[in-house]
Amino acid sequence: MRITTSGESHGKGLFAIIEGLPAGLRVDVSSIDAALRRRQSGYGRGTRQQLEKDAAELLSGVRDGVTLGGPVTLAVWNRDYANWKEYMAPEGCDTSQRKLTCVRPGHADLAGMTKFGHTDARNVLERASARETAVRVAAGEICRMLLAELGVQVAGYTVSIGTVFDSKPYAFEELSKREGELGMMDASLAERAKREIDACREAGDTLGGVCEIRVFGLKSGFGSCMTYREKLDARLAAALMSVQAIKGVEVGLGFAAAKMRGSEVHDGIVGTELGYRRMSDRAGGIEGGMSNGEEIVLRAAMKPIPTLMRGLPTVDTATGLPASAAAERSDVCAILACETVLESAVCAELACVVLERLGGDTLAQVKARYLQLPQ
Repeated sequence: MRITTSGESHGKGLFAIIEGLPAGLRVDVSSIDAALRRRQSGYGRGTRQQLEKDAAELLSGVRDGVTLGGPVTLAVWNRDYANWKEYMAPEGCDTSQRKLTCVRPGHADLAGMTKFGHTDARNVLERASARETAVRVAAGEICRMLLAELGVQVAGYTVSIGTVFDSKPYAFEELSKREGELGMMDASLAERAKREIDACREAGDTLGGVCEIRVFGLKSGFGSCMTYREKLDARLAAALMSVQAIKGVEVGLGFAAAKMRGSEVHDGIVGTELGYRRMSDRAGGIEGGMSNGEEIVLRAAMKPIPTLMRGLPTVDTATGLPASAAAERSDVCAILACETVLESAVCAELACVVLERLGGDTLAQVKARYLQLPQ
């Protein structure tokens, strides 16, 4: 299976093509739209979310709500395009307007201009924008539906925002109780985080955080120890790192394992009537690049959004002179959106891994093959 996205932040829309989905999978568009709404919500979001009311439209590969086996095409149309058409229209537009040359530190602006030979960062930022994740969420939700047919669930929550950190462990079934505006499990910590976000807003600053993504119900043996590109932890880490603003990924204990002794890190193994189980899950459900049947535990660190209202020091590439970075519409904190996107990224990559191992032209074939696998 392969997923490709396209589109610009202020262009006509955002699009995804999913190749390789089996026939017979029922697609619930209302569930996709619910995920899109969650991606747009959260404490600390900016005014762009008030302009866009994201909803997915199926363009191909589905008939009467069921996949046909061909490429599935999704669209999330940009309502704001009506305000940007004269500057962004592919057929012809005024590129001298809305030009951006005061490049923003931490963004793709300058590196992209250098790479692609542009003199206007608009040609870079429109594609590099986190707005692209809207259609990635839509595609990821279809992948979630495929995984659910196999009994595999993906959920997550916000571990930290700025200096506010939640150190308590939570069972998978508790994650549905996460707080609505920030995705944190502890309401009192969420209130502290909101106060920190408010302080950043007053200072014209931004804030990041850490999200944890968990996978429940995946059987052992997905991924491989035989080649680097097949390692499940490598693939999931790459999927998470591909999300805008992510600067670090951990699996299981992650960096904490480097400070501990082996006896404190590795999971003991016991035999059961159903097969082998680990006595703990410090490895985060992955050993030797393969799932081991335990919960997969991933964490991703989101940097503060680099578009600051007070503008960081930079250079105007049109003049070569010092300047303050341009201030596009921005969020103060988008951690809930980030967590939503991370779940979708994991769903998408896991679906690829599952279908690579199982094959099958129809959902019935995929499910039958999965049932035959050991735990």
